[in-house]
Amino acid sequence: MSHHWTHTPSGKPRLRGLGIELSGQPGPFNAITDVAGVEVGYTTLISGDGPRIIGHGPVRTGVTAILPRGRHDPQTACAAGAYSFNGNGELTGLLWVEESGELTTPITITNTHSCGVARDATIQWLVTRAEKPSQDWGLPVAGETYDGELNDINGFHVKAEHVIAALDAARGGPLEQGSVGGGTGMLTFDFKAGSGSASRQVVIGEETYTVGAFVQSNFGRRYEMTVKGRKVGLEMPGGELRGRPVGSIIAVIATDAPLLPHQLKRLARRVPVGIARTGGIGHNGSGDIFIAFSTANREAYAGSAAVASMRFLPNGRALDALFEATAEATEEAILDSIVANETMVGADGNTAVGLSHETLSALMAQAAI
Repeated sequence: MSHHWTHTPSGKPRLRGLGIELSGQPGPFNAITDVAGVEVGYTTLISGDGPRIIGHGPVRTGVTAILPRGRHDPQTACAAGAYSFNGNGELTGLLWVEESGELTTPITITNTHSCGVARDATIQWLVTRAEKPSQDWGLPVAGETYDGELNDINGFHVKAEHVIAALDAARGGPLEQGSVGGGTGMLTFDFKAGSGSASRQVVIGEETYTVGAFVQSNFGRRYEMTVKGRKVGLEMPGGELRGRPVGSIIAVIATDAPLLPHQLKRLARRVPVGIARTGGIGHNGSGDIFIAFSTANREAYAGSAAVASMRFLPNGRALDALFEATAEATEEAILDSIVANETMVGADGNTAVGLSHETLSALMAQAAI
């Protein structure tokens, strides 16, 4: 088993590092960056302790940047589709994705009250950093989840320079997970959670394709948490900070499989299957919004021919395997966002407890007997 499957680059254990394996075949990094060309960057902001003083802290937040074709090709479109499972949240730019079937900007994810900053700073980055800006306008895709229990969210600590730094920092390879980037102040099933990623490889015909998931995970009640069918949350009560059916999850699905926009929308609609496997139900107070894109068919989007041609996989021969991969990668990404984490104390001394690796391992060992 690859070391990248079991631990993050900083050495934090992932789910497989606890000896808990989910179905499916991950890629080399078990991350969205297994899709060639996809790059991810973080800016993590952690400072201060004690009482919340608006505008001063404590700060427990950040921003995540996902570049579908990497820093050196940020504006060549990708085929894309999106889906909202429950709409109490925001992922900007989706009207144009829905209309055109194209994703033409990086994706950023941050806290709820910094979503506009992330969106606008992405345009600034495209204008000032892109090697050859291809257009003088943009409708960036920027998502959010709420971190106000731990973070001075009304202090507006995420600035344009933090967004630009995350975009500049985007790289391929193994990904750090947990309390990093936009996921810094998040909770899931009332455990400390945040940023998570996983991937699956799928053989279709003679080709091997990759599906990668990235989540900013911030949803669920403790008793709902499920691992491989066992409702472990019922067996790990205590220390709940949020204690309410609110929160959100933003999911980004990437693949190198050649798919058309409506097929990618169908992939996005399978993200809730992965969420459900972890116990999530899509609460009324949750913003569960997803986008899927394909890095294939670059020539069709980059060229200037009067008529462009695109390759795509037939529905009946390929999509079921990609649906399964989407559900599996989403499930593991959510659980990794919790496992690759630890207790965090934030504003007003609010404490998000980290999942006990020992307790989870013991519960799953019992389930295997």
